[in-house]
Amino acid sequence: MTEKVQQNLRQLVLKKGCEKYIFRYQPGSEDTLLDALVCQAKDSRTTFDWFDAAVLSFKLTQSLIIEADRLLNDPQPETVEPFEL
Repeated sequence: MTEKVQQNLRQLVLKKGCEKYIFRYQPGSEDTLLDALVCQAKDSRTTFDWFDAAVLSFKLTQSLIIEADRLLNDPQPETVEPFEL
């Protein structure tokens, strides 16, 4: 991966006993992340279960809400130069 792509990566982490599940994703690809959580929960070879998927999807939703609030509440820079007559 390029350095710029790596800087834009976000991650969700779940520590479960001695295991750690790390899901890295690009902003805007949250739907793909949710698909990955479902696939992981369906996989009987891991201890990752539906509750874990629900917890991480909740954390993802919280982070998206925080990001949306930040974007909505940040003052927008002026794009038009004021002029005097």
